[in-house]
Amino acid sequence: MTDIRAQRLYDVETDGRVHVLVDRLWPRGVRRDDPRIDRWCPDVGPSHELRRWYAHDVVRFPEFADRYRAELQSDAGRAAAERLRELVGDRPVSLLTAARDLEHSQAAVLARLLGG
Repeated sequence: MTDIRAQRLYDVETDGRVHVLVDRLWPRGVRRDDPRIDRWCPDVGPSHELRRWYAHDVVRFPEFADRYRAELQSDAGRAAAERLRELVGDRPVSLLTAARDLEHSQAAVLARLLGG
């Protein structure tokens, strides 16, 4: 995958990209058949424990990013990332999150890790 970007779910437009929701939890108020979401990969999101610890506290973001990358290096994390890679192949992809602060989100960490 070469063309990878992180985007807020609420800012997505139809643009020929594959739109993959990478939040572990389905966003409140979003229908399961929402046309902005092509796929949902909850297993690639951070663990419940890590999400709760981080609580989108920007001060904790550097440590959150380190811990999240470590989770993605576990057997389950590598398998989830590999499923994501297979899912999108060589197509341009947007990793979607419902987080308000895109720069300090798991989608941004994941996009950088996957080469976006």
